[in-house]
Amino acid sequence: MNDLTYFKEQFKQSQSVNADDSIAVVRKNNFDAFNKIGLPTFHTEEWKYTGISNLFDREYNLTSAVLESTVTVADVDAIRLPGHKTANELVFVNGHFNTALSNIRSSETELTVQPLTEAAQGTYKTIVAAHLNKSSTYIKDGVHALNGAFIAGGVFVYLHKGKLPEHPLYIYHILDGRAEHILAQPRSLVYVDESSTLKLTEVYASVGTSDTFCNEVMELVVEKNAYVEYYKIQNDRANASQVSTTHITQIGRSYVHTVTITLSGNIVRNNMNLVLDAPGNEAHLYGLYLLKGKTHADNHTLIDNRQANCFSNQFYKGIAADFSTAVFNGRIMVQPDAQKTNAYQSNKNILLSDNATINTKPQLEIFADDVKCSHGCTVGQLDEEALFYLRARGIPKAEAEVLLLQAYATDILDQIKSEPLRKYVEKLIYKHLSLQ
Repeated sequence: MNDLTYFKEQFKQSQSVNADDSIAVVRKNNFDAFNKIGLPTFHTEEWKYTGISNLFDREYNLTSAVLESTVTVADVDAIRLPGHKTANELVFVNGHFNTALSNIRSSETELTVQPLTEAAQGTYKTIVAAHLNKSSTYIKDGVHALNGAFIAGGVFVYLHKGKLPEHPLYIYHILDGRAEHILAQPRSLVYVDESSTLKLTEVYASVGTSDTFCNEVMELVVEKNAYVEYYKIQNDRANASQVSTTHITQIGRSYVHTVTITLSGNIVRNNMNLVLDAPGNEAHLYGLYLLKGKTHADNHTLIDNRQANCFSNQFYKGIAADFSTAVFNGRIMVQPDAQKTNAYQSNKNILLSDNATINTKPQLEIFADDVKCSHGCTVGQLDEEALFYLRARGIPKAEAEVLLLQAYATDILDQIKSEPLRKYVEKLIYKHLSLQ
């Protein structure tokens, strides 16, 4: 499959017959980019620590047959989040939005959820045309282009002006690998209108024994005086891989708060982009990766300060055990018009094994002269004195290590503002650490 012939054949079979359709144009442009760029290699700067070509050594199901999946309500129940009975739940099955398994509890005047193809031709076509595929301006690699080339079964979410829905939005991504290898490519465009509040959480799960690969792109647009909390929880099987791009554009003065939790999987790559495109924007990015086995997790963040008086803060912490590998690449850009920018970045890591690897690379690109920017990174080991202190009080070594690692993670977990969701993640982490 590495010769990309398979994807070319599948694209020809799936081309839209309507050349004027905005999504068809996006698909064609991305397919052309995919043909030109190809898959990233270790020689690609943004992928130098993450080899992904071996994921394309098998043939995945990319056809419409994936819609005939046998995913059931019971499969969704296995990964439902706390408070799901009062939440808006969107379910993607093998990358396609599944209306039958989804539950929209908010009224249509508060929250609109439509298939992306429908939104592109109806009331919201102007918004779709203006914001769909803007992430490709920042991410120019073949994996991202592949998602754009095969947009199908995507979803459009519109949170209406001035709405503070009591129901959070949960998105479940389920890949059904019970019969064959699956490449799922979910696509979503979320628009948060003026003076509204969105609380969004995404989770991922694969069922079956075949290899699964989730190549997701979410583009989120935030208007003025809006507030967004975004959480991503990754705790999938050892043969489940994922490339997840979350591209957030703050087009009005607004507040964005994100937390990414990565526990398990095969190869996991997170692209978290924030574009601060209005004066006075504020953004906070937090991340926690607790890796063991042979899991490889790569967090690439980008904050592009385009307007004056913006504030951003990035804080990522990681733990790598066994033969796992962690990558953190944090990039801050300050454009010439972004005077009075305050931007901070910190990455802290703990190595628990001589066989584990951590690569960290903070970056600053500043083109303005009146700014406050800083970055820092550390890689160390578990505090031996603290471990000795706990063992001296009769706590077994394994349990003492778990307690210390849980304490290490607290800084990030405290950033999950929903108490039920935070407790849910804490339980996942305790189980994850206790089994190492």
